Amino acid sequence: MTQTYYQKQTALAVDNFSISNTPLPPQFIQALAYIKAACATVNHELGLLDKDKSEAIWQVATDIGQGEYADQFPVDVFQTGSGTSTNMNANEVIATLASKASGLDIHPNDDVNMGQSSNDVIPTALHVSAQLASSGTLQPALTRLADVLKEKMEAFDAVIKTGRTHLMDAMPVKLSQEMSGWRSQILHCQQRLEDTQKRLCRLAIGGTAVGTGINTHPEFGARVANALSQQLGQTFLVTDNHFASISAQDTAVEYSGQLSVVAVALMKISNDLRWMNSGPLAGLGEIALTKLQAGSSIMPGKVNPVIPEAVAMACAQVMGNHTTVTVAGQSGNFQLNVMLPVIAQNVLSSVSLLSNSCDHLSEKALSDMQVNHDKLEEVLAKNPILVTALNQKIGYEAGTKIAQRAYEEKRDIIDIAREMTDLDEKELKGLLDPAKLV
Repeated sequence: MTQTYYQKQTALAVDNFSISNTPLPPQFIQALAYIKAACATVNHELGLLDKDKSEAIWQVATDIGQGEYADQFPVDVFQTGSGTSTNMNANEVIATLASKASGLDIHPNDDVNMGQSSNDVIPTALHVSAQLASSGTLQPALTRLADVLKEKMEAFDAVIKTGRTHLMDAMPVKLSQEMSGWRSQILHCQQRLEDTQKRLCRLAIGGTAVGTGINTHPEFGARVANALSQQLGQTFLVTDNHFASISAQDTAVEYSGQLSVVAVALMKISNDLRWMNSGPLAGLGEIALTKLQAGSSIMPGKVNPVIPEAVAMACAQVMGNHTTVTVAGQSGNFQLNVMLPVIAQNVLSSVSLLSNSCDHLSEKALSDMQVNHDKLEEVLAKNPILVTALNQKIGYEAGTKIAQRAYEEKRDIIDIAREMTDLDEKELKGLLDPAKLV
């Protein structure tokens, strides 16, 4: 049987809350532990906590921050809305282990939780964990995806294909131009995330119970933010208004919204890949994604675009997560938001899903994507919409008649244009050359 280091309050919470049997994500617990370490250091600097106790708390909390003792945090996500049970879980585990290591009597509330309240610690842990996850996993994954897209743009720069609007044939584009749209989406997502991360770095710590800072030193919040900055290599600052940071979670909702935008972008890219890969005979067949596994348990030889499909499902989940965060974000009643754990759960889940989705698209779909040149060229030559290039010479109405006849007779547009206009062969080839239309 696994030894438990938590105490009475955690045991009560485990007994009281078994709604999902899912604890808060490890990243959240680790961020919470780093906050406890920083608080212990600052309380000693302020002359409020004995040096030996401070060092013992710091060491154990740092160990937890690095992933140790993960099995000691069993409290369900769906608990008291302030996250008090998870805060006490951390206080108790740290107190037990620090007492054992130092031989001192370290109290969960009086020592580990000194100068803090669940009401400012949990929102702080939410911001810190989201910031670390964003900068440590999601932003690098988006960069890798953007880099792979850039490589493919360079490799496919000479490839011209039929453009599509409303899923119908439109003027031609280069494949690299199409992919540049995807890459631009990713880069803009990164910029949006970076902008919101400036506000994620503003922490609620120091506001304690209701934002007034009762029972803590007036310098405590700023000093803890500085200590976290030094330990985690990020720039954290204390909030400019504790009442807003404790009673509302607008920044978390904003950040979740930016994650939803990333999901929208990845789903658009995934669905484009699915359409372009469709076939191979009866679909568009413009590209071929790598075969990763059998596509059917009954149809031999069938291959499906499994990675784009998996990513699209992950994106749908992220959009659902954002709905949850939005509802939870408006649950700030007077001086406290009372849905903090579920906000943390959904935000961090979204970061993880999107990070992994980016890497799957990069490594298992785009990196080995092949172009079906023959199919692209065959369709492009027959595209009646190329007649748009003749508008300034023959007018829209004449162009419409040429396009309609080309559709009906399933002939190349240049052949029909030669018969229905007085433009010579050389001029028609010049005007209808797809390479000059992109």
